[in-house]
Amino acid sequence: MEVFHEILTAEAAQVSRHVRDLSLNEMHVIEAVCRAEQEGTDNRATAIAKALRVTAGTLTTSVSLLEKKGYLTRQRDEADRRVVHILPTEKGRKSQERHQAFHENMVDYILNALTKEQADVLIDALGAVAEFFHQSAEPSPHSQSEKET
Repeated sequence: MEVFHEILTAEAAQVSRHVRDLSLNEMHVIEAVCRAEQEGTDNRATAIAKALRVTAGTLTTSVSLLEKKGYLTRQRDEADRRVVHILPTEKGRKSQERHQAFHENMVDYILNALTKEQADVLIDALGAVAEFFHQSAEPSPHSQSEKET
């Protein structure tokens, strides 16, 4: 837990050093929107909220604030005017580039301190940790039947 706390603390400090008007949570919203744009995946609010594991209402509040700050923009789909896409502005992309550089520097620093064998073990271990969190975030298959009883 200390490692996770240290990473989040360092990440928050990096964000506040480079972009004074963003919180770490806001930076993660920008990151998710930029990722959807780069990967060409669904960039509607429901998809971004799902990727961040937040409610649609929480995301809407964040996007509205980030739109006012000039980091994100909403754009109606030309083919289906009911659909609204969330896109980063140039300001949003630049903040994400700095944020991504922080992550890359952190990984480079850690991997350069390890042997190839140690790095392989760490990567496998972190994969298991990521899988644990992924599974923990999913609803239990028993949760619905437990509610019904």
